Amino acid sequence: MVRIAEIEEGTIADELQLEIGTRIVRINGERVRDNIDLTFLLSDTELELETVSPAGETIVYDIARDPGDPMGIVPAPDTIRECANECVFCFIDGNPKDVRPSLWLRDDDFRLSFTYGSYVTLTNLGPKGIQRLIDQRLSPLYVSVHATEPEVRQRLLKNDRAGLILEHLRRFAEAGLEVHTQVVLCPEWNDGAHLDRTIDDLWAIGPAVRSLSVVPVGLTKYNVNRPVRPLTADEAKQAIETVSAARERALAERGEAWAYAGDEMYFIAGLDLPSQAWYDEGALEENGVGSVRSMLTELDEGIPGLPRFDGRRIRIATGASMAPLFAARVEALQRATGAEVEVIHVVNDFYGAMVTTAGLLAGADIRDALSRGLQAGDLCLIPAEALNADDCFIDSLPLDQMRAALDPAVVVPGHHLIDTLHRSAEVLRGGQEGEAAGGHHRRPEGRSGGLWTVADA
Repeated sequence: MVRIAEIEEGTIADELQLEIGTRIVRINGERVRDNIDLTFLLSDTELELETVSPAGETIVYDIARDPGDPMGIVPAPDTIRECANECVFCFIDGNPKDVRPSLWLRDDDFRLSFTYGSYVTLTNLGPKGIQRLIDQRLSPLYVSVHATEPEVRQRLLKNDRAGLILEHLRRFAEAGLEVHTQVVLCPEWNDGAHLDRTIDDLWAIGPAVRSLSVVPVGLTKYNVNRPVRPLTADEAKQAIETVSAARERALAERGEAWAYAGDEMYFIAGLDLPSQAWYDEGALEENGVGSVRSMLTELDEGIPGLPRFDGRRIRIATGASMAPLFAARVEALQRATGAEVEVIHVVNDFYGAMVTTAGLLAGADIRDALSRGLQAGDLCLIPAEALNADDCFIDSLPLDQMRAALDPAVVVPGHHLIDTLHRSAEVLRGGQEGEAAGGHHRRPEGRSGGLWTVADA
């Protein structure tokens, strides 16, 4: 169901005196199941709105409005559709017991895929659900394919519906919907000939499959005994070669790259990242494809214009993947800022050293690493990807507690090193610690990729 969480002032909903908590049951006789339905059905200008007030009274409103006139209904968030799989590589099974509670949610919701670009498996949708995607033209979608061979995908996801993936994707293509696809590569499960088959099957569907990303499986110390294991360097190299061959075919036949290996694949293989041009327009940066190269390009271009921090020490906290890349730029950073710059490689004790992305660093691990050798007046830069909207780390440590523990150092979270250093200079000049602690460390609008993070598979 859909409940009204807020009414925008001066809108039709305000004029009708709709109440907070009112349920919207039907629009023009169609049942309203969620916020996607609400948006879809409110597009008409002639509306019959059936509601149930907080007091339980059913009220029907007949509404005629001009195109573009806002209804002013802000709905409460939908209940998340949970995963129906038991994937052999499920990262949630690798959570420690004291992880942030929200990280236990096994979401597999097509609405999040359409709205935010998160990947879904489609296994929790029956025929009506698949038809709904087509009827409402929810495109593009982001689909975790993993393997197109029915028996291989069923084995990976432990779900009998998993084998229907090609049928679903072909139906989407016939209906004009587009999808971005992903493979989480698990050695001896869906690599080698299985990956070749997946690539060929997805390519054969046609341009409706907009892209394929191949990313390595990620495990923690809590699920390392799963049936799957991490990729070796040689296996990662082989996967990159396979993806590169698919990319060359795509460029030759359709003039687009189409296939990409995730950033972490190159770290595992011990290979240099491709150039910025390899990633085309960078549409998949949020999914760990090209975000590191984009960040490095921005960093190298921005270093000459950095503010001065003469006499200070700047400590940059990051994970194992990014530490060498930052360390290679320490001399340039020191020349530009006049500061002593130190890259702090934070070992992930919370999940285990095999987890190298900074976005999954626990607050306690960052705090402890920065506190060693701490000096008064140090400027400590931390990855904002490790924080949620409430400024809590993955281990539920609040940012304020970290600041208190590292006092008198100045702690500034951020997504992009250049932006964060400019903002740090403002903090030091104007005492704007309150702003630095709040929304100013959120990712800048219209920009993708993280400063210290490599997106997890």
